[in-house]
Order: sequence, then structure tokens, then C-alpha cells
Amino acid sequence: MSHNQNIEIEFKNMLTKEEYALLLTHFHIQKEELFEHENHYFDTSDFALKKNHSALRIRKKKEDYELTLKQPHRDGLLETNKILSKEESDAIFATGKINDEQISGLLLNMNINPASILYFGSLRTIRAEKQIGNGLLVLDHSFYLKKEDYELEYEVSNREKGEIYFTELLSTLKIPVRKTKNKVRRFYEEKYKQK
Repeated sequence: MSHNQNIEIEFKNMLTKEEYALLLTHFHIQKEELFEHENHYFDTSDFALKKNHSALRIRKKKEDYELTLKQPHRDGLLETNKILSKEESDAIFATGKINDEQISGLLLNMNINPASILYFGSLRTIRAEKQIGNGLLVLDHSFYLKKEDYELEYEVSNREKGEIYFTELLSTLKIPVRKTKNKVRRFYEEKYKQK
């Protein structure tokens, strides 16, 4: 199975339920355009990936499974992706073992033993996407560990142009800029609280 790598540049902002509803209306997003996916997160018992500002997940989208390692990169995040079969994915959930040479190699480079990886749990997201300006606008309603939240993301290839559009959108709709942690960070902090 082949891997692909890409650099992710995105802007994000937490939303209230009302702001989320406002954005759905503003961009004329219909109910039937929403789709769902599940992120399943992995780390070591002492959060070694989190400490490295990295994340490891399997995303289930309809019947597809994708293993992704996200690592810091000067422009954004470096993502290494691999499509899994349902059987491969089930085996990882059951054992926590990531039997993938490239991803295991990247973990070893961070001084993380692939055998120490554990399955932490899942986060379910209902997502809407719209191609806007030079990027992809994403509206997410996420459910995890008895919590739910709302978030706006804007994925771009050009950081400067993306930032201008994103900032203007928030100010036009009078949505305050909020310091926003990514989903895996929100998930882990909640998990940590519940420990």
C-alpha cells in the first residue's frame, strides 16, 4: 500500500452553536450536504506524541479507513497518510499495534517506540465543506468524551491569502477570533481531565 505526504496549512476558530448555524445559512449549506466521519486517536501512556506536537489517528469515512501521522512542519503540519483495509484497521484497534514500516520509522525518529502506542478513543464529526476563495472552508460539529463543540476551519495552500480571507470572514459575520486548539488536543485535554 502506498503512502502520501502533504503539508497542511489551516486556520481554525471555535464557534458557538449560534455562529455555527449562522455560517451554515451564510454559505447556503443544506442538511444533505453534511457528512460524518470518525477519528480514532492513538498515543503512548505518557502522551509522547502530544509532547512532540504530533498526532496519530485512523479516520473512518463511510467504508474507508485512513491512518495519518501529523507532525510539525515549518509551514504547517506534515501529514503522512496510508489507506487501510477494514481488517488492518480492526487489528490496530484490537492490539494498538501500528504494523506500518514508514509510520513506525517516523515514530522511531521521534524516539517513540511503536510498541508503546495505545488506542485512546474516538471523536465523531459531522462536517460540511465548501470551496471558497483559494481554499476549502470546513464547518465541524464534533462529539467526544460526553462533550460536543463547533469549529470553523479554512484549509489553504497559500498562508497569506488564506489568512486575509479567514480574518475578513470572521469580522464580516462578527465572530470573535478565538485561540483554537486542534481536535486531537481538545480530545486529549478532555481525556486527561477525566483520568
